[in-house]
Amino acid sequence: MDQVTLNCAELTTREVNAALAALPDGSRARILEPWGRHNLAVGLVNRITVEIEGNAGYFIGGLGDGPDVVVDGFVGWSAGENLMSGTVRVRGNASECTGASAHGGAVIVEGDASSRAGISLKGGTVLVGGDVGHMSGFMAQAGVMLVGGDAGHALGDSLYETVIYVAGSIASLGSDARAEDLTDDDVLTVKQLAALAGFDHIDPENVTRVASARQLYNFDALKDQRY
Repeated sequence: MDQVTLNCAELTTREVNAALAALPDGSRARILEPWGRHNLAVGLVNRITVEIEGNAGYFIGGLGDGPDVVVDGFVGWSAGENLMSGTVRVRGNASECTGASAHGGAVIVEGDASSRAGISLKGGTVLVGGDVGHMSGFMAQAGVMLVGGDAGHALGDSLYETVIYVAGSIASLGSDARAEDLTDDDVLTVKQLAALAGFDHIDPENVTRVASARQLYNFDALKDQRY
């Protein structure tokens, strides 16, 4: 297994990402002294593990299709944006728009995430151990979110088919979002999500399920099919 160390104090972001992209599947890489650097480990399609040792900036692990990225620190906006597969794990807090438009894979924040976590989610998984800010899950279309703490105002505003599970309190629900009864399948799903994230503080039988009330839909997906 190849293992490399890349130092942001010596390399540009383009050089770091080019070196990561050239690694064969199964490789490991350590990125040192990120110092809030943006756009690290973006656009990778190889199945590698990347450890970023320190706080990082915007769009960490974005557009990934395979790698597992771990940040030992905080991150800025849009960690894991447009993720296709693989994981982005943040061992600290995350700023706004965590997991924005993620199509697959998992974005895991062990601390808190700011506003609009999971915005326009398109099939990915967003797991937050702590709290999320206002308008999280805004226009989320598919996929699932799990919040281990509290959720801010307007949770799930304009929600489509994403399901959001919240272990703590919810300040308010957004337009067309509603709380629903848990099923046995929901409890099993929450158990699996918590295990994936390594969250041991969540009681799967005592979470709130938030889903779409489907009152803002202006089309019938089946009726409007064109053959």
